[in-house]
Amino acid sequence: MTSDLTLFVNPTAGRGRGARAALPAARVLRRAGYSVRTVLGMDAPDALRRAREAVAAGTGALIAVGGDGMVSLALQAVAGTDTPLGVVAVGTGNDFARANGLPVRDGEAAARLIAASLKENGGRPRDLGRLTGSGTWFGTVLASGLDSRVNDRGNRMRFPRGRLRYDLALLAELAALRPIPYRIRLDDGPELQLEATLVAVGNGSSYGGGMRICADARLDDGLFDITVVGPCRRSTLLGVFPRVYRGSHLGHPKVTVHRAARVTLAAGAVTGYADGEPLGPLPLTAETVPGAVRLLGAG
Repeated sequence: MTSDLTLFVNPTAGRGRGARAALPAARVLRRAGYSVRTVLGMDAPDALRRAREAVAAGTGALIAVGGDGMVSLALQAVAGTDTPLGVVAVGTGNDFARANGLPVRDGEAAARLIAASLKENGGRPRDLGRLTGSGTWFGTVLASGLDSRVNDRGNRMRFPRGRLRYDLALLAELAALRPIPYRIRLDDGPELQLEATLVAVGNGSSYGGGMRICADARLDDGLFDITVVGPCRRSTLLGVFPRVYRGSHLGHPKVTVHRAARVTLAAGAVTGYADGEPLGPLPLTAETVPGAVRLLGAG
């Protein structure tokens, strides 16, 4: 394996933590004997193009420095290739790193793990989700329903800035809460027709910065965990919501979990999001791809 590594950096991640983490991470990797180059982009498409060029040129690893959005871009470049992925998680959510037991907001510790993993095992295989048709890869959760509508509304808002606008978007969506009619197909089974507040397809266990919506999902079992939250009153939903951070919501009678390697979700006026990024309107079909990426530093 070549000793040339590529740092794939989002300098604005985590209110500037991406830029601050890149330099110490590079120093650690250079002290470990690697040559390091940095890739930035003018925007997401330009950054992805540059990352794919680095992979095609034979970089020894692509190392995403930022949050889940940067990891998502990196996955589009390395999934299904022999190039391993490193993650220096310094964003806001960092759910992919958390699910894999990687350091969060500690660039030097992440870089030390990456260097050791390159020398020891070249990374461990991890499953990814892939959308049929577009071929988009995701590492954590495909979200649909209430949570995706909150994202839709928050993304349309221009004020206030930051996390507060999504809190306000959540309040607005709760005020308009109605069950959503879904059609769901798991693997080659029959189409299920049901009403739900949300449906989350988990390759990983969490989204939104530690909300363990698919708490028992594993990234090495070849299956999605599909969490269905049935029709709820607002009071019920607000009572269950805090339990999502512990994963204990899975025991609530309004919550069911299915496991499948392939899932199709269909519903009207619902957008799908994966790794926090919009995928487009349902229907969407996702499948697991076992061992689609080799992840550096994973236990």
